Amino acid sequence: MTAVTFNTKFAYGVGQVAEGLKNSALGMFVLFYYNQVLGLPATLAGLALFIALLFDAVTDPLAGSLSDNWQSRLGRRHPFMYASALPLAVMFFLLFMPPQGMGTWGLFTWLTVFIVLTRAAMTLYHVPHIALGAELSEDYEERTKIVAIRYFLSFVGWLLAYYLGFGWFFADSEEFPRGQFNTAAYGPFAAWVSVLMFITILWSAVGTHHRIPYLPVNPPSSEVMSFGRVIMRTFREIAEALKNRDFMWTFSGTLLIFIMVGVDNGLNLYMFEYFWELSSDDKLMLMLLYPGGIMAGTLLTPYLHRYFNKRHGITLGITGWSLCQILPIFLRFFGWFPENGSAELATTLTAIKFVQGVAAAQSLVSFQSMIADIADEHELRHGKRQEGIFFAAGSFAAKATSGLGSFAAGIALDLIDWPRGEHIQTAADVPVETLANLGLTYGPIVSGFAVISVLFVVQCKMTRQQHEETTRRLASLRAQRAGGTGQQPA
Repeated sequence: MTAVTFNTKFAYGVGQVAEGLKNSALGMFVLFYYNQVLGLPATLAGLALFIALLFDAVTDPLAGSLSDNWQSRLGRRHPFMYASALPLAVMFFLLFMPPQGMGTWGLFTWLTVFIVLTRAAMTLYHVPHIALGAELSEDYEERTKIVAIRYFLSFVGWLLAYYLGFGWFFADSEEFPRGQFNTAAYGPFAAWVSVLMFITILWSAVGTHHRIPYLPVNPPSSEVMSFGRVIMRTFREIAEALKNRDFMWTFSGTLLIFIMVGVDNGLNLYMFEYFWELSSDDKLMLMLLYPGGIMAGTLLTPYLHRYFNKRHGITLGITGWSLCQILPIFLRFFGWFPENGSAELATTLTAIKFVQGVAAAQSLVSFQSMIADIADEHELRHGKRQEGIFFAAGSFAAKATSGLGSFAAGIALDLIDWPRGEHIQTAADVPVETLANLGLTYGPIVSGFAVISVLFVVQCKMTRQQHEETTRRLASLRAQRAGGTGQQPA
């Protein structure tokens, strides 16, 4: 396999901008828009996102299995990347364009249908795309660099979405002192995000097209594949993946942290708007610095992986993220935090969010890089490349942020009797006890699950030395197979 140039790594990483745009828009704006602006009960809005996650539980591994076994002149991954760009852009735009005058159940149906279609289109692209990253290199540290570039550019997507939202379409104005309540701005916002996703997906597909001849392939199968057989094969491959102990523990622990982040995303606007009473400029700065911290953290992760195993990076990230989540709430309850409306408040929150982002990057990059190593181990045991199945699990875990996380956030809002509607625009419109319960949910309650997450991850025993031995044995086996068939090893 030829060396991977920086231009190729960058083109590959640009594809993650689309996922960053989608994740930030869904995590930050969808629940608030349908609940607080359009008046849909928070539990129903969260339920729609949870239903979409149930579909993801099927479509993510299905997309992984299909791309693992796909045979075409465009290879295994690129056909899906090309095919997904336009459907994703259209479905995302329609998600933010419900017809006027829809009642509660009409809004719920519209949200459910188009959130499912949006995420299905993203799955068609995202699972093959992240699986492609594992195929570009087999080197332990090089893989971390590829994932780091991908995550760095993913949060460029987050920054773009936040800028378009808080800095442009939802900025406070004389007409709309609270810009998030400007109903007419959501359509143009969605249109811009849709166009950017379309462009970056095609950029990634075209920019990595030249690598197709060097990518691994699976032997062609003579089996005629009906839809039913594809489903059965997918479940069979999932069962094989779940037998991998390191994968199961790591995935379980990471899934929990993604759900925690999802609750955080779902409640962020409520916290910024009512608990901290931030201006749109302060909210913009706060939300830009969190992805900025993640981007800085991605640059740090490859350096740390020279000295620590990847599972240590995951536990470090989980612990740091949780401490940053709890600290401001505890300090506020004890009266040791800057007052609302002060310049010190925004500055302090921004600094904490930046550090939280640096910590989060350690978990995100380490987990994705480790999945590639686990896929190598799986090939050694079973003789088949199945990056798609393993990365489908990673995709599902990430989607849990706006699925299970938003569902839990919606339930939490109803449990604390959060008032909804456009007339609830300031903290004075919300009972003090309700505000306190919002802070408790956002901080200590959510972060308490970090303990369980860390306990899961530390059960993973994979090390750099194990992976080096795996790649050595794989190279030997591939050379033997190539010698027997006259083909060059992938």
